[in-house]
Amino acid sequence: MPWLPSSRLRLISPLALLALVGLLALPVATSAAPPRTLTPAEPAAAGMSAARLQGIEDLLREAVRERRLPGAVVLVARQGKVVFWRAVGDRALIPERRPMNLTTIFDVASLTKVVVTAPLLLQLVEEGRVRQEDPLERHLPEFRGQAAGRASLRQLLVHTSGLPSGLPRGDTSEGLAAVLRAIRRERLLAPPGTRYLYSDLNYILLGALLERVTGRSLPALAHERIFARLGMRDSSFNPPEDWRDRIAPTQVMNGLVRHGIVHDPLAFRMGGAAGHAGLFSTAEDLGRFAQAILNGGGYGDGRILAPRTVAIMVSPLTLPKSGGRRTLGWDVDSPAAVRGIHASPGSFGHTGFTGTALWLDRATETVVVFLSNRIHPDGTADLAGLRGAVVSAAGRALLDGPDPEPGSATVAVQTGVEVLERLAWVPLVGRRVGLVTNQTGRDREGRRTADLLREGGVRLQALFNPEHGLAGTAEGPVPPATDAASGLPVHSLYGATLRPTPPMLRGLDLLLFDLQEVGTRFYTYITTLGYVLEVAAMEGLPVVVLDRPNPVTGHIVEGPVLDPDLTSFTAYHPLPIRHGMTVGELARLFNGERGTGAELTVIPVRGWRREQWFDDTGLPWVNPSPNIRSLTAATLYPAVGLLESANVSVGRGTELPFEVLGAPWINGEAVAAALTALDLPGVRFVPTQFTPRASVYKGEACQGVRILLTDRESFRAVRTGLEMAATLHRLYPGTFLVEKLQLLLGNRTAMEWLRRGDGRAAAAADGEALEAFLRVRERYLLY
Repeated sequence: MPWLPSSRLRLISPLALLALVGLLALPVATSAAPPRTLTPAEPAAAGMSAARLQGIEDLLREAVRERRLPGAVVLVARQGKVVFWRAVGDRALIPERRPMNLTTIFDVASLTKVVVTAPLLLQLVEEGRVRQEDPLERHLPEFRGQAAGRASLRQLLVHTSGLPSGLPRGDTSEGLAAVLRAIRRERLLAPPGTRYLYSDLNYILLGALLERVTGRSLPALAHERIFARLGMRDSSFNPPEDWRDRIAPTQVMNGLVRHGIVHDPLAFRMGGAAGHAGLFSTAEDLGRFAQAILNGGGYGDGRILAPRTVAIMVSPLTLPKSGGRRTLGWDVDSPAAVRGIHASPGSFGHTGFTGTALWLDRATETVVVFLSNRIHPDGTADLAGLRGAVVSAAGRALLDGPDPEPGSATVAVQTGVEVLERLAWVPLVGRRVGLVTNQTGRDREGRRTADLLREGGVRLQALFNPEHGLAGTAEGPVPPATDAASGLPVHSLYGATLRPTPPMLRGLDLLLFDLQEVGTRFYTYITTLGYVLEVAAMEGLPVVVLDRPNPVTGHIVEGPVLDPDLTSFTAYHPLPIRHGMTVGELARLFNGERGTGAELTVIPVRGWRREQWFDDTGLPWVNPSPNIRSLTAATLYPAVGLLESANVSVGRGTELPFEVLGAPWINGEAVAAALTALDLPGVRFVPTQFTPRASVYKGEACQGVRILLTDRESFRAVRTGLEMAATLHRLYPGTFLVEKLQLLLGNRTAMEWLRRGDGRAAAAADGEALEAFLRVRERYLLY
């Protein structure tokens, strides 16, 4: 790995400078050891699991296969040890395909804000040349007498100046002077300090201030004061021509591929260098920078900030009228944050529009660098939560002890298909098999169950897909098709029929079922399972179910139980909303309790324990449907999905489906405040705004809340969902169509409590039915 030594630079005395700005009251972390530098190491040396880190590569390869991005480079380091550094996919698709590599240079977009602009400004604070409390007009006098001029530098850093997100669409200002004039014409959306509004204009102004105060250009300041000190040799604005072959191109615009030219339109019109965007860099260079921040401002012999200043820079600040938090530049848990579900309270990071992210966790001394050019070539690719999933995967890789040995529970969890393969497919030998499956039917190495069967000599005759089709990406009815890899017919069980028909089953001796479901009653894959069992019983066909873990554990069960006369395609059997069973256990329960009488065999999961979450299993995550894109979404699905039958958006058509909730008629701040006051366990609510690109309220601006998991063990999804519904009913009676919840709620007693605005009582409704279900459930559990 090409780790480059940093140059030796004379250090400014931090204590003398910080005395000027009154920071001496803060504690200083001191150590006789030099700051950590990045060195390659085995994961175990840093207390991380190699097996779990491999899950990051699995996520990236899946995203490339799904064409969500051309390629990516991810670097993970802990305690200065680089434990994961991978390049996946391609850096260019046109005019010719070129593979991604570890030293690819990326347009990092808004990472410019935290890598260049914020630290440079804090350097000037250390030197006494500016103060955080200074109004902008003190240093840019052309803003005197204007509302934006009264915003402090601190408010610009944390996006509470009140400025809009950018200049109006159609603005053609070119050059810094013209852009500053255009900003002066903008009206504030809120008085400074009263509201969080993420804005590129804040950092354009800070970049202009840096140049005005120092008399140096922003690229020169960045090179002299940051890149040279940290040995960031592949970081630059307007990169030189001889770097071109290493640069990942971005979007094709006006027939030309942007290659080494900044993608951000405003930064482009400002000459390629601005305080909000324009930086090009590599994973290694950003790793150096991130490690310097974790080190307290130093890397090797170089230093960019004093430890006290870094401590202030990364201390979380609560945002006004938001509930989210940011630091002086960094994001902590605002609605746009990519923090993983394992992130510590002291972690922070930032993202870039081109498909980049940087995340740092002080408590675990962990750095995650995510770089992609997801907008190449046509700007339509969607990361859809991938950055947060990668950060989560890095968090899961942290170990309390050594890496689990092969055979331990974490590594050795084997799905039903893997167990059956070890049995040499004996239950299927000599039989003509039809397989009910989709993209989740695969082993830990990503090999499809269909392909494993054919390679193992099984006489696979036909495939059957559930909702969303064989690839798991379709919305709406799915037509029959042919599997490109095998040439086999693919019969749709979510199209003209929801059940296998006799012509589909002609010539088959056995039906095999391999689907990953998500632990929620209204997820339709379990209805497809029930229908398959019914038809198989009538046709005299045996059914073999290849079991898989319940991703949200098998030990948490939440009601209310479905009223028996309210069954539908989203409510097959009287189950509680969160049933705590695997698909194999459900097959046994359906077959027994409904008197289906199919000849049923379940191939159990090996090594799984009921208390395990999916990320405890060591199995790679595969999106079970287009909008369940992470374990976080699956955990929130019983809560947020419950409201989908009403007139609200649950985030379909955004990057955070089932992690946000909103509508054009909702006031996000009011709803977040009301839900926060309930003090629900394991969850936080912050106001957010989004515009769905699909489904309910497509193309309409929505306000609402982002739902943030803080403790998934104490989180109770069904109660949370019902409290959200009750809150909307109380705040918007007559507008929020509460009656429509009955489609997925399926319980009249709970519905009556909802009408009264009591979500807690609705969640506890019909407790006798839940107790009865638990007694029945016990008879069918396998684990």
